[in-house]
Amino acid sequence: MKRSHGARYTGSVAGPPANGGRGEEERMFHGGRIVARAIKAEGVDHVFTLCGGHIQNIYDGCIDEGIRVVDTRHEQTAGHAADGWARVTGKPGVALVTAGPGVTDAVTAAANAQRAGVPMLIIGGAGPSVNKHQGSLQDMDHVELMKPITKWSATVTETRRLGEFMQMAFRHATTGVPGPVFLEMPLDILMMGGKEQDAAPPSSYRTSVTPAPDPKAIEEAAKIFEAAEKPMLVVGSQLRWSEEKDALKAFLAHAEVPAFVNGMARGAVPLESPCYLKRTRSWCLKQADAVFIFGTPFDFRLKYGKAINPDAKVVQVDLDASTIAHNRGVDLGIPGDTGKVLAALQASVKARKGGDWLAEVRAEEKKKLDAMAVEMEADGDPPNPLRVCAEVAKYVEEDTIVVGDGGDFVATAAYTLPVQWPGVWMDPGPLGTLGVGPGYAMAAKLARPKSRVILMYGDGSFGLHGMEWEAMARQGIKVVGVIGNDACWTQIYRGQRQIFGDERVVATQLDYTPYEKVVEACGGRGFFADTVEGVQKALKEAFECPEPALVNVKIGQSDFRKGAISV
Repeated sequence: MKRSHGARYTGSVAGPPANGGRGEEERMFHGGRIVARAIKAEGVDHVFTLCGGHIQNIYDGCIDEGIRVVDTRHEQTAGHAADGWARVTGKPGVALVTAGPGVTDAVTAAANAQRAGVPMLIIGGAGPSVNKHQGSLQDMDHVELMKPITKWSATVTETRRLGEFMQMAFRHATTGVPGPVFLEMPLDILMMGGKEQDAAPPSSYRTSVTPAPDPKAIEEAAKIFEAAEKPMLVVGSQLRWSEEKDALKAFLAHAEVPAFVNGMARGAVPLESPCYLKRTRSWCLKQADAVFIFGTPFDFRLKYGKAINPDAKVVQVDLDASTIAHNRGVDLGIPGDTGKVLAALQASVKARKGGDWLAEVRAEEKKKLDAMAVEMEADGDPPNPLRVCAEVAKYVEEDTIVVGDGGDFVATAAYTLPVQWPGVWMDPGPLGTLGVGPGYAMAAKLARPKSRVILMYGDGSFGLHGMEWEAMARQGIKVVGVIGNDACWTQIYRGQRQIFGDERVVATQLDYTPYEKVVEACGGRGFFADTVEGVQKALKEAFECPEPALVNVKIGQSDFRKGAISV
């Protein structure tokens, strides 16, 4: 990247008299350098972007601050990469996008992060503030556009306040329920000079402390737990942001009960734990007499609360008190941090072995897993999705990061790939956003260069941001992608056929496109396989080669997802 020096103010220039009129010189920075300093103060050393003239001063500041500027081929990917950076590192991700369509392209990424509760900052360029509403290039009302899908959306009003606005943005993004924020930065404000003291200080502008749970609420929750014969836990993404991330593991070692994780909590239960379960959540919810819900709303994933036994006692814990009892009444609601509440509850309940209840759940789990095993071990060609995922599972190490970007194939992968912390599972989340994969995967590899990053793709979702493989190849970002190619948007096609019939199927069928050749053209390695043996050979080569690589697998039919309709 060439450095532009046309508007830089990094040397010492004469400033107004200071310290009693001694006339000392003050260092001046252009606005982009102030922004970069604030990013660096958060411990963030990578930002994601698609270049634009309105934001070039921030790039220049990043060079001086030692922040790597990672470019993508679409602003939506830059936003998803910032989201992925936060998920992997625990620090807020940062995306830089230009004005107008640069900001509108990032809307989907902001909405996805909001629904998933991920802290990230999207900085959008804008025309000069003096030309606001005069029709400057790419002029539009970015702030109002972003308000409904962010925790905070604002325009920086003066160069000297850039550091202050950055601090406010990070504070909004990271405190309470995490989420995305948007800052509009007009071109003139980024180009003008500011004093060194206007750059963000390294600390003291936000808290990382979360309130402790109410002791009386914990006491009541403990009574419900102790009285239950069939208690269970459902733990969601808010565990990821807790300082007590290991609290679930510790609780289950103390009190062995069925536990199910979703979202960013996947991997929090050790694979060897008797409480590790993945196929019996719906069954268990109907049998349990006490259900403890942590950081998970009563949305479609829990059938808006109807998935739970109506006679069960329900305790719901959430950082956002307004989420508690939404769609379904609860017996006890506890506003609080998932990890802290789990730790407090563990200290208040007696040690408990699994007993008959956990044995009953595990027996049901075994039935489900045995049925899966038939397809996971099948040798027919083309291989079925479960068999493909079983082969990929052989490459999942303890710290491997798995990204899911698709429908049916990704849902299959979620049940078969053995991700465990410190490994990370990332998927579209409750917004169901396709196209997250390349951005998540790029950020994951940059955040953890020594970890394997596997991108599990549907053939449909590859089409959204396939050109990002050029960005990966050019910037040396090693990712291995695996496409489950059935030439169809199967998750939609299945319901379409069931509801409307074969003769009215439309817009859901694709071709067996050689996507691996797209990756080859972009500078990566591509492999095609339509047999079990071919999959095994292709995966081996893909993981061994230094370039980003894609394995395009023609998959056979499977009844594993039969009956799953996505609406």
